[in-house]
Amino acid sequence: MKPFLLLLAALPLAAQTLPEALAFLERAEKELLAASNYANRAGWLQSTYINEDSETQAALANEQYIRKVIALSREANRFDRLALPAEAARKMKLLKLNLTMVTPSNDAESTELTRLVARMESTYGSGKYCRDAAADKGKCLDLVQISNIMATSRDPKELADLWQGWHRAGPPMRKDYTRFVELANKGARELGFPDSGAMWRSKYDMPPDAFAKEVDRLWEQVKPLYVSLHAYVRRKLRDKYGADVVPARGPIPAHLLGNMWGQSWENIYDILAPANAAKAYDLTKILKDRKVDELEMVRYGERFFSSLGFAPLPKTFWQRSLFVKPGDREVVCHASAWDVDNDEDLRIKMCIQISEEEFGVIHHELGHNYYQRAYKSKPYLFRDSANDGFHEAVGDTIALSITPEYLTQIGLLDKATDPSGDIGLLMKQALAKIAFLPFGLISTSGAGRSSPARSPRPSTTRSGGSCAASTRASTAGRGARSFSIPSASITSRPTCPIRATSSPTFCSSSSTARSRRPPAAADRSTAAPSTTRKRPAPSSTPCSKWAPASLGRRLWPPSAASAKWTRPPWWTTSLRSRSGSTNRTRASPPVGSRAAHGR
Repeated sequence: MKPFLLLLAALPLAAQTLPEALAFLERAEKELLAASNYANRAGWLQSTYINEDSETQAALANEQYIRKVIALSREANRFDRLALPAEAARKMKLLKLNLTMVTPSNDAESTELTRLVARMESTYGSGKYCRDAAADKGKCLDLVQISNIMATSRDPKELADLWQGWHRAGPPMRKDYTRFVELANKGARELGFPDSGAMWRSKYDMPPDAFAKEVDRLWEQVKPLYVSLHAYVRRKLRDKYGADVVPARGPIPAHLLGNMWGQSWENIYDILAPANAAKAYDLTKILKDRKVDELEMVRYGERFFSSLGFAPLPKTFWQRSLFVKPGDREVVCHASAWDVDNDEDLRIKMCIQISEEEFGVIHHELGHNYYQRAYKSKPYLFRDSANDGFHEAVGDTIALSITPEYLTQIGLLDKATDPSGDIGLLMKQALAKIAFLPFGLISTSGAGRSSPARSPRPSTTRSGGSCAASTRASTAGRGARSFSIPSASITSRPTCPIRATSSPTFCSSSSTARSRRPPAAADRSTAAPSTTRKRPAPSSTPCSKWAPASLGRRLWPPSAASAKWTRPPWWTTSLRSRSGSTNRTRASPPVGSRAAHGR
């Protein structure tokens, strides 16, 4: 191009003025608000009435919202060289980072991606396991029912059967998810990001690599506590189930941890309770003995926020929320908090169970709702938390307020327990929070990194230092916004070998994945595995594992071409979930939605 033509091409960009930029932002926020509200309503319909029609509507609404954001983001590039006031500059940045999934510019691929997302969420939400046992012929269990059994059963064979059965929901989605990753990363590249992971990590007011390093630094501070807890839990489970079920070294079989993903362990407190701990109160039993129903569980949460000075929830919250799983249709039960109209139409969506865990989940979810309402008067682009972590921090902080003193104040305990016996209470907190850290770390922010501190939901494990329970169980893990599927590398997911002579999830020392830096041993009986890598026998499949000490930087299996440890392909191809560091499964809201995901 000739020099004078280059000059002419640059003139429109240079001619932009501050009034034009402010007018553009005002128009963009109005258009985004309308598109977001439409996508939210379509997403709510899809999550609470799973069928082909609701999937189609949600996909169309998502596609429209994404196209609107992309078009406005590209239009915003006109103002890149213009000096803007701080507030306007912030809005311009948030506009370009508004999406967690970007569809490619190609119309056919854009439509394909949004339909893939809707289909995978519905498949995941309606997944069931029909047991083969003669007594259970024809009886199919959904995730809520299976989770209840896993929280209370202490039969390792039953737990392994349920774990394997439900995780079979994953393989049918393998092809869809692989394509989803490909298309979403293509869309991110069209906006100038290396991949979707780089786009996500750009939302924390620091360079993406700096954010990753900071997360690494914080993890190193708490890692020793996690390693000690891991060794203690492994020893206690070995004492309970024996050496044929729980190895003395290496990962813990995930199905024994009381949770479908092994990332929260408080449901097995009865096995792990310290010998010198005072008898802990059983909030689940208290709630059931007092015949507290699902709505009253939520009212306890509302009264908590009212005691802090917040206004009561709107009447529409009680009319439109989903509290109990309907008997006439499939729904996505995973707990989430919704701000459907970015104003006062607050809702929660969960299939409430009367339990201590759900009591905390409700407080957490309402923390999202009250936070959503707190910024309803802000401009549209500011009607969200400063970054993805703030919402979860609010929800988790509220959940930590459920102490014996609080339960006494609201009449669920006759008197608070003596603080001198708090070792049991602290252990419960560790099993819920410390146990979750590696899982949250590896699942909540980061893909496409060469040195992953955080990653997408891995196809190699459901929790730090735990192993999968089946040679066939490629999982459909938990998730929001990563749409519940582990990764594009799901086809080669390693799992624990099944032995005919023992429990189906035995992780033998000869086949367990090895880390160069395994968990430290609490004593000789829980000694860490040797740092020497051993290949599995030809007839075995290696346990799925990433070691908590190395957070997945050295993963089994080694490459076929060499004996070196290799980074699995999902570090650079997968997507992360925007969901937070809690122990509940998440729904997948529409991409344009302001749904927040708590426990």
